[in-house]
This record gives sequence, C-alpha cells and structure tokens, in this order.
Amino acid sequence: MYQPPAFREERIDVQHALIRAHPLGLLITAGPAGLTANLFPFLIDAAGTERGTLRLHIARANPQWQQLEAVDECLVVFQGPQDYVTPSWYATKRETGKVVPTWNYATVHVWGRPRVVNDNAWLRRQLDDLTASRETLRLAPWAVDDAPADFVAMQMRAIVGVEIPISRIEGKWKMSQNRPEADRAGVIEGFRSTGEAGAEIAALVAERGASVK
Repeated sequence: MYQPPAFREERIDVQHALIRAHPLGLLITAGPAGLTANLFPFLIDAAGTERGTLRLHIARANPQWQQLEAVDECLVVFQGPQDYVTPSWYATKRETGKVVPTWNYATVHVWGRPRVVNDNAWLRRQLDDLTASRETLRLAPWAVDDAPADFVAMQMRAIVGVEIPISRIEGKWKMSQNRPEADRAGVIEGFRSTGEAGAEIAALVAERGASVK
C-alpha cells in the first residue's frame, strides 16, 4: 500500500478496532485462475498470534475457499470511514485558489497464509461469535440457537471455515494531516455540516491533527 508517512497508522489496537467496527472485508487471492475477490464479514482474534488472527466462513459453493488451500498468502482489505473533500472547505482556496479535491479515508490491509477449517465445533463457534458481534447491540438480540437445530446443522454443512494468522498488517488514515491548520479546520467544519454521516470523519480529522507535509 502506498504509505506517505503522515498517514501511516502502526498501532495494532487501532488497526484491530477498525476491523471490528467495519468487519466486511474484501478477500483477495491470486491463484492459477487469476485474481479472485469476494466480500466476507470477518472476526479478529487479537490473541490468536502476535498480530492477531482473522476468522471467516465461506459457502462451499464458492470456489475461493479451494483457492485458499493452494496459496501461500492472501490479502484482506478493510475500509473504514471515507468521503470526498471539496476544495471549497479550504482556507487556501480563498487565499490563493491553488487547491484540488481529494478523498479522506481510513483503511487496513492484512496479509497472511490462510488455513481452511472443516470442524463443526470451530464453525459453530464462528457462527455464534459473528452473530453476537452484531446482535448484542440490539434490544432483542437474535441467537443461532433461535433457529431449529436441524436447520442450523444443514446450514453448517454448506460452509467451510478459514483462519488467517496475520503475518503483516498496515493501516492508513488519510485525514487531511498534510493540510495547513486553517484548511483542516475548514474540513472539520465541512464534514460536521453534512450531519451524522460526516461526524465520524470530522472527529478523525480533529484527532489526527497536524503533521509534516
């Protein structure tokens, strides 16, 4: 990943937090048939290895899991908050006009050697944990046990598990760190003015502060 120093994020806990908040990752493999990419919801086990372990499950009908058995490495891309930045928010626009649009975003890229898991206990834990990660915030959370046992067993036969011990992980938070203070203030105010959708990015721009151009 292209990594200007101002945007680099190396803290494992911050990288893992983005994965938990935005768990739908793009799994990319390069095999004999070429490149394959599919979206899957992931879990991150911080204690699994030094950098953590990703867990997911894949439909048996999806041939990508077979590709995973044949590769030494795969890539998973997680996309966090992102949005367009208009030059109209910059103080520099009013001063010189020498500005162009850009995009602010946060992303985490993960590499590792995948391992396919065919184990009912592992799969059931995966389904329970993934469901709980999204349902616990609901007033009336749904649980896997709410479905009939024979139906759950049938569904489990149609999936395989995958673990990806993380060998390399990179984070990039491009949040206007390379802009002058007055421009960053304009970006913060601009995103705040867009309502709830822009509030998270505004907070990240404010948090990241200044850095060397």
